[in-house]
This record gives sequence, C-alpha cells and structure tokens, in this order.
Amino acid sequence: MSSDSHTPSVQTKVTDVNVLSTNPLPSPTELRDRVPKTEEAAQFVSQSREEIEHIIFGDDSRLLVIVGPCSIHDVDAGFEYATRLKKLSDQLTDRLCIVMRAYFEKPRTSLGWKGLIMDPDLDGTCNLERGLEVARTFLNRLIDLGVPTATELLDPITPQYIGDLISWSAIGARTTESQTHRQMASGLSMPLGFKNSTDGSMTAAVNAIKAARQRQTFLGINRDGTSSAVTTRGNPNCHLVVRGGNSGPNYAPEFIRDYESQLEMAELKQAIMVDASHANSAKKHENQPKVIDSVIEQIKAGNHSIIGAMVESNINAGNQKFPQPIPNLKYGVSITDACIDWETTVTTLEKLHASLALRFV
Repeated sequence: MSSDSHTPSVQTKVTDVNVLSTNPLPSPTELRDRVPKTEEAAQFVSQSREEIEHIIFGDDSRLLVIVGPCSIHDVDAGFEYATRLKKLSDQLTDRLCIVMRAYFEKPRTSLGWKGLIMDPDLDGTCNLERGLEVARTFLNRLIDLGVPTATELLDPITPQYIGDLISWSAIGARTTESQTHRQMASGLSMPLGFKNSTDGSMTAAVNAIKAARQRQTFLGINRDGTSSAVTTRGNPNCHLVVRGGNSGPNYAPEFIRDYESQLEMAELKQAIMVDASHANSAKKHENQPKVIDSVIEQIKAGNHSIIGAMVESNINAGNQKFPQPIPNLKYGVSITDACIDWETTVTTLEKLHASLALRFV
C-alpha cells in the first residue's frame, strides 16, 4: 500500500473518558417555580436570619440552638420531629432561638450514602432532580410550620436550588479549607458557621471567615443554570463552630479562651458555637448532654462569646446500619451519625434554657 493512500481518520478520545452519562437538570429558576415559596415564607426566612445575625453580634442575648437529625432520610419522620420541635421552641423562645437541622448532603470519608439530594430513594439510583425537589418541598413544609431551617452546604451549586429557604448554614470540617466553599460562602444570603478542621486546628476556620467576608469572583451558575462569573459583596455574618478534632474535644473553657484570642487577633467578632457531636462527643451520642453541661457552666461563669450550640437529635436514639432493605429501617432513627432521642433533647434544651436566666434578669 502506498504511503499516500487514504485511511479513515480516528479521533482519539480525551474528553469524558470516565463519564458514563450526563443528565440535564432543571435550572434553579425552573425548580423554584415548580416548588415555589410564598411571600409569608420569604418574610419568615428573612426575619429568622435577622434574629440569628443579632445573636451573633450580641444584640440578642438568646442562645442559638441548631438541633435535629444528623441527616434527613425519611421526610415523614423529619416532619414529625419538626412538629415536636415547634411546640418545644414556642415554650423556650424567650431565651433560645431554635433552628432545625435539615441536612440533605453528607460528606463521606470514603463511601456511603451521600444524602437525600443525591439519593432520595435510598437505592443508589442518584435521582438528583427528585432529590432537589424533595428537599425543597420539605423545607417549605418546615417553614409553613414556623420552624427555621439549617443545613450544611456541600456542593457549591446546591444553594441556587434551596438557599432561599435556609436560615443558617454550615461549612463542614472537611470543606472549611476549600477555596471553593469560602468563595461560595461569601455570596450566601444567610448567616453561617465555619467548623474547625478535622485535625482540631482553628486556623483554617478563622482564615475562612476572613475570606468569606471579602468580595470574591468565581465560576458558578446563575438562576437560569448558565455558567457565570459570580461576583459577591462578601458575607459579614460568619462565625466559628468548634467540633473537636483528631486529638479530642475542644469545648472546655481553656479552648474557648484560646479561640477568643485567635478571633480577636484576626479582628473578628468573638462568636463561637459549640457542636456537641462529632469529636466533641467522641462520636458517642450519649455524651452530647455532657458537652451542653460544659456550655451551661461556661455561660454561668460569665462567658459571652458562646453564641450557640449544635445538637444531633432524632425521635429515637442511636443510629442504624445502612444500606439495608428500606422496609427494615426503624422509624425516627438516624442512618448516618447517632443522635440523642426526643426525651433527652427536651431535657437538655430545658436545662440550657434555665441556665440563661441571669442573662434576662
């Protein structure tokens, strides 16, 4: 065969080599139109965010309490929990600002269920469109009930779909060091807490707060789902969340005093939330009330930098293995981190409420 003979051209594939499929999702605007919020809901979210801002900056002496299931996997059980929480909140609202955990995205160290948005049917099919719709519908139900909502925002696109229904959010220990999440946080409309790194270090969280307060420009999407250069003004309503680390808990008074100094040196508001779960409880749910007991003692001793606490709580205690057949799942029991039960939650929050009496004399 001559060297100049024609052979079919073969294009070497260098794009999407490991991508199996790409399924278009509705734009944020389309989903918001499909699952709209009322004007009353918008006013409720705005008011609850303003109340949280006043707590962070000391204008409101109440304690911010972020409480609820580690993650939402059963929306009916989640709504029953919210109904109970609403009644308890109404009884304690003079001293506690109670916001319910509605966590739909779960960071995984290796493998595991990634949350209701990613896998709403709990079967590995990863129906993201349904997950986003279920999450938005659930948030609307809570707001209609009069329960403010809190979540951890993991994927930087998620806020465009559900952020308008969130009163407080967290940036987790695994993502506090992420530039992407610091940029995202700078444009979020709600107050939020940055958790210390998994190694227990507070430096990354302090730096994250400083970064999120500044104007940022980054790659994102707009409400129509179009890739965009997003420029933000910066989010001034950020604070620290201490959750322990690899070396153990970090909620004791000596740790809190050290973090106060770090915040002061960084010229940031001394506003600290204590997460009673994770490493602070040694991942044992029964230890969470002990962490709250320390918060109570510090408040009684005159501490004013602790502006809030976080508790993982569910209808029933502990957690259960997952995956397993859905009919076998126990009602009101976490499939992620273990939680304290409802009765313990009531006792713990009532005790916390009583400890604040001197602030309101």
